[in-house]
Amino acid sequence: MIALTAAEIAAATGGTLSATTPEHVVTGPVVTDSREVQPGGLFVALPGEHVDGHDFAAGAVAAGAALVLAARALPGVPCVVVPDVERALGDLARDVLVRLRDAAAVPGGSGLRVIGVTGSVGKTTTKDVLAQVCGAVGPTIAPVRSFNNEIGLPLTVLRADEQTRFLVLEMGASGPGHLTYLTDVAPPDVAVVLVVGQAHLGGFGGGVDGVARAKAEIVQGLLPGGTAVLNGDDPRVRAMSAVAPGPVVLFGAAPDAEVRVEDVRLDALGRATFRLVHVVAGERRERDVALRLIGEHHVHNALAAAAAALSVGLDLDDVATGLCAATALSPHRMHVVDRADGVTVVDDSYNANPDSMRAALKALAVIAGRERRSVAVLGEMLELGDEHRTAHDAIGRLVVRLNIGLTVVVGDGARAIRDGANHEGSWGDEVVLVDDVEAAAAFLADELRAGDVVLVKSSYGAGLWQLGDRLVAGDA
Repeated sequence: MIALTAAEIAAATGGTLSATTPEHVVTGPVVTDSREVQPGGLFVALPGEHVDGHDFAAGAVAAGAALVLAARALPGVPCVVVPDVERALGDLARDVLVRLRDAAAVPGGSGLRVIGVTGSVGKTTTKDVLAQVCGAVGPTIAPVRSFNNEIGLPLTVLRADEQTRFLVLEMGASGPGHLTYLTDVAPPDVAVVLVVGQAHLGGFGGGVDGVARAKAEIVQGLLPGGTAVLNGDDPRVRAMSAVAPGPVVLFGAAPDAEVRVEDVRLDALGRATFRLVHVVAGERRERDVALRLIGEHHVHNALAAAAAALSVGLDLDDVATGLCAATALSPHRMHVVDRADGVTVVDDSYNANPDSMRAALKALAVIAGRERRSVAVLGEMLELGDEHRTAHDAIGRLVVRLNIGLTVVVGDGARAIRDGANHEGSWGDEVVLVDDVEAAAAFLADELRAGDVVLVKSSYGAGLWQLGDRLVAGDA
């Protein structure tokens, strides 16, 4: 974080000082975990369901924290005391971003541009690719993992400084108003909307149309004159151009998309090559791109990243070069490992919704081809509301249509995957239902053989990421 005095932090957050002086300076990073404190930093004492950050405040100061953002005064601990710590964290990030934008606008400034990315699927991968493309051109800050909520986004903003040229922010939402809050903290210069799908349906109300209304909040939250980068192949996303406060850039395969893809091909490992086309004022420019990411669905993510990068001024050559060099950065995201025993593991277990589940299964089928056995280990997709059973049933039917060799359904919450497969025509031992992760591990230890390609996929809360770790390590 940029250096701020205790008085400046108090002014930004509406707090009061306790056991410190107004001139006391914070020079280090902002953290919410006392184990991550660095000298001169700010420790944010968030109250939690099981752990209260205030209990670790004194230890954080002993470890070098210069100041604590707290909800109550703590004896002997230098604090800024605020009514609501989480809200104060957002207020501080908002204030710091205003300061950074002011500094960036003066002659010799960084020219800071903020890019927000949202969508029902693909946010983290798109964010990772975009950060690598921009990072090759100038100093770039992006979230670690999936820091995309009311806590993670402010923490990402607060990592920026006066040298930051690109601030890439992943913006998640599980209900109406969430993106409005995030864009109030960090209004983007460029807002990217990937797709409107069935993720978190239970929290939005109104089905997929409710998701679309909530995702449109990122477009409405743009800075005046900011650019909306919209998926031209998704009618609900395309319609968001009506609420854009400035220019609209469409990406996709649609013939009117300014940034579009042509001639997509997959190699034997499921990596895509394609022609990236950029049309400006009727002038067509194109470059060939070969992705290192696994799965055809990443073409869409790469195209979105390209459109955003072009919108903040990057050259098409730099964009194409960056796309070709980009790798998967976040854990449990189409992480492919060839084990010594001849088993290939595709760990995509960080999260799941119907759209991402379909994409991962199609990638599995491509990677396995006709020579290797495909094995899908599938857990529950959470937060689907009334669509829960039908969505899981549809995945089971897709498994059969893709001719997946063996499907292991983990947990009673995912039972409808097995039912759907049976109704579609699966027979014998092609689909197996097991109780939990331990039962799945035991089953796979006996079942897997050299040549198998194994996909692990579920929502994070279903816990299959633990199985993914074990399979990658060879410990099934």
